[in-house]
Amino acid sequence: MSDRAFAVVRAGALTTVQDLGRTGYAHLGVPRSGALDPAAGRLVNRLVGNAEDAAVLETTVNGCALRPRCAVTVAVGGAPCPVRVDGRPAAWGTTLRVAAGSVLEVGAAVRGLRSYVAFGGGIAVAPVLGSRSTDLLSGLGPAPLAEGAVLPLGAATAVRGSVDAPPWPGPPDELVLRVRPGPRDDWFTGAALRTFTTRAYRVSPASNRIGLRLEGPSLERAVPGELASEGMVLGAVQVPPDGRPVVFLADHPTTGGYPVVAVVREADLGAAAQAVPGTPVRFVPVR
Repeated sequence: MSDRAFAVVRAGALTTVQDLGRTGYAHLGVPRSGALDPAAGRLVNRLVGNAEDAAVLETTVNGCALRPRCAVTVAVGGAPCPVRVDGRPAAWGTTLRVAAGSVLEVGAAVRGLRSYVAFGGGIAVAPVLGSRSTDLLSGLGPAPLAEGAVLPLGAATAVRGSVDAPPWPGPPDELVLRVRPGPRDDWFTGAALRTFTTRAYRVSPASNRIGLRLEGPSLERAVPGELASEGMVLGAVQVPPDGRPVVFLADHPTTGGYPVVAVVREADLGAAAQAVPGTPVRFVPVR
């Protein structure tokens, strides 16, 4: 294998390869996948001189540790976390140069959930249906990182200049999600719709890359029974039989039979990716 690669020393709770996702295959049952916080993925790529759709690592909660086989330019962003190189503190949110054989340690998130690691040249695993993203629902793309795995890197890039204070949005203390009603809001009572947009929910620990599960008041149905399966979009707020909403994220199924009460604006979903369990959630209707 080429020296343009890195080895996984510590995989962390869940570290996956992600880019901006595989679009255009929902009709075949293939989700988009991709970085849950795409703005963070784009920014770390910009810092190391990559195109914004280059593949990066997405860590979950407790980071990872990596040993590059070549000198490489790296940036760590997304959820704030401690960064170390060979045990020495290094900067988060800016460009680093890591020597061949050194260990880059991405620590546990101190706020938020998901940190992103970009390498100059990007992660050059084989694309599947035009994307290098790991899709946990369908199993497409590379497997989640495991100790001892070696992943290839693309050709080195020339970093043009530096950014002293990139505009990293902080993880939310309260998650405010703008929603458009429907397409199945008529399946719920008027009281349920008022509850949905006036009462607070909380992020459940059962949330994952497929969906943001919520704890809080249940939504009462006006229509009994179930729908025939129909198409689901990113940000759909599906309501299962327990009445508690689930916001579909990047690895969501492309069809479903539970009614969708509303759809979250895509611009708000990056914040949802960083909302820790217990974070208050409010839904705000927009047109």
